[in-house]
Amino acid sequence: MLLPIEKVPAKVGNPRYLVLYGKPKTGKTTIVAAIPNNLIIDLEGGSEFMDSLAVQARTIQDLSAIAKAIRDKFTETGKFPYEYITIDSATALEDIAKQYALTLYQATPMAKDKITGKIYNDDILKLPQGGGYYYLREAFEKIVSMFRVLCKNLILICHCKEALINKDGREMSEMTVDLSGKLARIVAANSDAIGLVYRVGKKTFINFNGGSDSIVEARAPHLRGQEILISEADDENNVTVNWEKLYLPE
Repeated sequence: MLLPIEKVPAKVGNPRYLVLYGKPKTGKTTIVAAIPNNLIIDLEGGSEFMDSLAVQARTIQDLSAIAKAIRDKFTETGKFPYEYITIDSATALEDIAKQYALTLYQATPMAKDKITGKIYNDDILKLPQGGGYYYLREAFEKIVSMFRVLCKNLILICHCKEALINKDGREMSEMTVDLSGKLARIVAANSDAIGLVYRVGKKTFINFNGGSDSIVEARAPHLRGQEILISEADDENNVTVNWEKLYLPE
C-alpha cells in the first residue's frame, strides 16, 4: 500500500447525504420537488399536492420494490436513473422500520420462547431493557443504506421536535429531528449536512449554522455555518426555489 506524502485535494464538495428537518408546512417537500432528476419516495402523500417526480410507498415491501426497479434499470442501462433520491419523511420511515425491525428480530434465536416455542410477534419496542431500539436503528439504517447506493445524492426529510441542549454553557431549547431514542443523533452523525428549514413570511430558509451540542452542521464548505434563503413566493404564491445553493455544479 502506498501512503500519501502530501495533502490530497478534496474529492467531494456537495453533501452526498443531506438531512432537512423542520415543522410541517415549512416548504421542505417544495424544495426537493424543484431539484431536477430527484425521485421523491413519498411515505406521507405530501408530493401529491405539487408537480413532482414521486412514487408512493407505505410498507417495507413497497420500498424493496422501488429499490429493485432502480437496480433493474441500472442493469438495463448501465447507470442509475436518478441523480437524487429523497425519502419523505423520516418519521414515516421509522414506522415502516418498526415492521422491518420485528422481522430482523424474529430471525434471531432470541425471538423464540424457550418454553412455548412461539416466535415473538408483539411491538418490537416492548422488548425488555430497550432491546427493541437496537433492531429499530438497524432496520432504519438498512433502509437508508439501500437507497444511498442507488443514487449520487440522498436526501432525508424529517419532522422536528423541541429538545434541551447546552449552548455556550447555557441550557436552552432547540428544534431537533423527531425520531425515537438515539436514532436522531445517529442520523445526524451519518449525514454530510443537516439543516433546519423554517419560514419567515413568504421566504423559506435553511439554517446550517448550529454551534456546540447542536445537530445542525455541514461538512460541505459552501453550507458550513450558513443560513440560506432557499425559496421565496411572490404575491400570487408562485414559489422560486434556489436549489442550486444546496448543490453546486460539479
